[in-house]
Amino acid sequence: MNNVLDSLRGRDLLSLHDFSPQEITHMLDLEGNLKQKQKKGESHQLLKGKTLAMIFQKSSTRTRVSFEVGMFQLGGHALFLSANELQLGRGESIADTGRVLGRYVDGIMIRTFAQGDVEELARYSPVPVINGLTDLLHPCQVLADLQTVREHKGKLSGLKLAWVGDGNNVCHSLLYGCAKAGMHISVASPEGYLPHAKIVAQARRDADTTGAAVTITIDPAEAVAGADVVVTDVWASMGQESQQRDRMKIFAPYRVDAGLVAGAAPDYIFMHCLPAHRGEEVATDIIDGPHSVVFDEAENRLHAQKAVLALLMA
Repeated sequence: MNNVLDSLRGRDLLSLHDFSPQEITHMLDLEGNLKQKQKKGESHQLLKGKTLAMIFQKSSTRTRVSFEVGMFQLGGHALFLSANELQLGRGESIADTGRVLGRYVDGIMIRTFAQGDVEELARYSPVPVINGLTDLLHPCQVLADLQTVREHKGKLSGLKLAWVGDGNNVCHSLLYGCAKAGMHISVASPEGYLPHAKIVAQARRDADTTGAAVTITIDPAEAVAGADVVVTDVWASMGQESQQRDRMKIFAPYRVDAGLVAGAAPDYIFMHCLPAHRGEEVATDIIDGPHSVVFDEAENRLHAQKAVLALLMA
């Protein structure tokens, strides 16, 4: 256990692909432990006196609130920094921003567009950098997703998760997360919107070590067949609003509705990272139905962020 703790302290969280199955399991274990402590009203100020800088180049509800409240509950402090409030907005480099902020704070979380910007920030920052979301990856979301599955199913290894929709940042991180956790993952996306081939190849290599299977298809019924978990996301992510009309037509066959989930396991759970467009990527009776755990999933963002913060910044 101490070896795992030592391996995490001071690390960056840029991608789940960078962590071993044992390290991810330890993150999930702490996530569950901190959740129990909060529910019982027990103090868990593991980061007393520590400060987190939060850089937002993309707007957010769950990411901002969960990190800010999480730092408060851990006994620390969080600083919200929009791009307009930083010299980044006036041309200061990512590298210099990392060098300077790292002299003031104990950790940096960034929610931005390019994965390369997060990686450059981490390269030059003397303190841990956490990827709060990029166009390529969303690792913190998937730590919350895995915990939600574990709570409702009692395990991860051997389960099947079906992703239906755009092969986007959440899909990419689920490929990594499921492969590391020994979960089978089947992704159904239209041609031209499939997950990145490099990420699929890396996930398959990870899966080889845990016994998981990674399947990519254009057939949503094939992906959902026998699935224990069904997951989707909006068809047009932030920054893709101009593509909304075209995507509505292309993704129409990928709508998660009663007909599609009829092929899932009888006790499947439905997840969505939110915000959701009811009636578009998911039918209202599914997201608001008895199989939906989307608000447990949203709550677990808080506990996931706290576990990451405590492990990397302690």
